[in-house]
Amino acid sequence: MHGASEKVGMWLHCQKYDHTDEVLCEKAGEKAQKCTLDTPRSVGCVLVFGSRQLMVLAKDTTKSFTEIMKSEFQNQVSDEPFLSRVQRVLPYLSPAERRLGEFLLDFPGELGSYDAQELARLCDVSKATVSRFVRRIGFESYDKAKKAVRDERDTGSRVFFAHAEPEANAAALALDMREEKENLDWTFSKLSAADLDALALAAISTRKVWITGQRISHSFAHYLYWQLTKIVSEVAVFPQGGETLGEHVAHIAEGDLVIAIMLRRRMAGTRRLLDAVLVRGAQLALISDESMPRYQGARWHFHCRTHSDGPQFNHAAVLALCHQIVVRATLKSGREGRERLRAVDAVNEKLLQFE
Repeated sequence: MHGASEKVGMWLHCQKYDHTDEVLCEKAGEKAQKCTLDTPRSVGCVLVFGSRQLMVLAKDTTKSFTEIMKSEFQNQVSDEPFLSRVQRVLPYLSPAERRLGEFLLDFPGELGSYDAQELARLCDVSKATVSRFVRRIGFESYDKAKKAVRDERDTGSRVFFAHAEPEANAAALALDMREEKENLDWTFSKLSAADLDALALAAISTRKVWITGQRISHSFAHYLYWQLTKIVSEVAVFPQGGETLGEHVAHIAEGDLVIAIMLRRRMAGTRRLLDAVLVRGAQLALISDESMPRYQGARWHFHCRTHSDGPQFNHAAVLALCHQIVVRATLKSGREGRERLRAVDAVNEKLLQFE
């Protein structure tokens, strides 16, 4: 073994029958371009990264180390999520690079918010370490890594919204309700009273109201159901635990009203579900966050702003919109709605449901 060091994780194992020579190779980095693998005495050579075999070289092969590693660090993982890239290389990094990698596993969004020098300061590493690190995980430059992080953040993954510096969370923690006010103002400036009234009328006049939502959207679907069931005789939320979408979509009748709540991060197959609803001949009302393009098949599509500077989306505008729908439907239900409300309360009183 020549010049063994725990800091180096790349090894070239050169095998000659029952004899093995281990030759230390430089890690990918500044000196990698000068590193070659020249093994004239060996039967074959295997480049190993940790415990994984990357490439077998034929006898007497001389090859650039950078060339060999290019497919491992760049081409092979071009579509790999950012966090998976970091986790994949973490065991093989130098102490400084590992400190940076662990920081980015906790706060990946910071790479999209800071330049290389600022990120280096946050992690107490050099700018050169940051540059080497982004190449380790398969990016040609810091700017490309930064764009990849921003693209993943735009999908709605809240992992990318966590901040390392406490002052960055000040807006989300403030009691002045600035985020809520801004989201409400943005959302309600785009609403039409006529559209809300038309949806409310459809809710009280259709054969059945179907409300669908998954993940966080399921909570708002249940809120609408809980309120509308007091004034509408036939309301259903789907899917419930263990159910498939098809069990309900198959029973939607022409003219029924489907209120679909589709907030980030949406489940795969969202558009197929909406298309299936339209095939059944239902009226479709869609409630989404601001990132979803307008779905042309929907009779109504309401966008709610859910922006937040903190690690969770702000859904104040979504709840406010649901409240508007419920209040307008209640008022439009008139005497019939009031009688239904009285009947519900009378039964609850007899059952001693409330103190």
